[in-house]
Amino acid sequence: MNWKKLLTAGLIGTVALATAACGGGGDSSNDKKGATNTVMLYSSMQEDQLNAIKKAFEKKYPDIKLDYYFAGTGKVITKIATEAKSGQVAADVIWVGDPADYIGFKSMNILEKYTSPEAKDIDKIFIDPDGYYTGARMMNMGIAYNPNTVSAAEAPKTWNDLLDPKWKGQIVMTDPGTAGTTKYAVGALMENEKYGKAYFEKLKANGAELQSGTTATHNQIAAGAYKVGMCLDYVTENLKSKGSKIEFVYPSEDIISISSPIAIVKGAKNEANAKKLYDFILSKEGQEVLVQNNMLSVRKDVKQKNISMDDIAKRAMKIDLKKLADSAKAMLGDFDKIFKNK
Repeated sequence: MNWKKLLTAGLIGTVALATAACGGGGDSSNDKKGATNTVMLYSSMQEDQLNAIKKAFEKKYPDIKLDYYFAGTGKVITKIATEAKSGQVAADVIWVGDPADYIGFKSMNILEKYTSPEAKDIDKIFIDPDGYYTGARMMNMGIAYNPNTVSAAEAPKTWNDLLDPKWKGQIVMTDPGTAGTTKYAVGALMENEKYGKAYFEKLKANGAELQSGTTATHNQIAAGAYKVGMCLDYVTENLKSKGSKIEFVYPSEDIISISSPIAIVKGAKNEANAKKLYDFILSKEGQEVLVQNNMLSVRKDVKQKNISMDDIAKRAMKIDLKKLADSAKAMLGDFDKIFKNK
């Protein structure tokens, strides 16, 4: 697997500069005041994957209970920000979709530096150069379609194919204000000179509609309410594996590949357990659980499903993570003006 191609493709943007510089050490005791035999995870990941991780982690550590708060990225971030203002985020570990959000978490001073022993098997491009977070799963934004109404031959193969008048009124996507992965994808397209705001103006003119959640977007296509949409590979595969009528297309160019990081919360009540969960998620065992549940691994020694990382690298859009983070608020404002007349 040629991981240098991933760096060249700019999948992770400025997070790809260097390996974690320092860490939280290998303390295995859980002696913080108020510590419990639990670990709390805040995540926007699909519950099927969360439950798979929970089951595997608790099997490995039967004395630790993994609890989680699950919601769309927008709600998770609001909860984190509200709790931070009160003095302490209740989560021990954070795992949301958009890597650009972690730049904001760092600026809020709510993350703890930690270098996992599993980092030796993960390429530097997935590791925050300051040591605050590590990409823990790969997912890709592409195009999904309903095979009952759209053949594989006629399905859109590029982002611009969605602008074809034949899809007018038949396109659905998730509101980027509620889903971090869509926020990342919309920001990437808006910041790219090939697309920009004009692309979304054309998409809206072609009748694209919004859903408030990622799962809802995919379900609408599977139910036949829309023919095509801007979707995630692993959510599509989840539904497909359960018998839903939905297929996924990796765009022939400008795949939007997203590394979803994990981070330990500064002052976490269950810090030792948080490190165990962090390490488990990044371990070969944990990453294989994700691959078995339709995701791509960040490890070099885990076999992938459906598409190779080299193939993704060849077609990936170059994305500047810092620029994406800095422009996120303006991007959401521009998007709302186009789709919501705000």
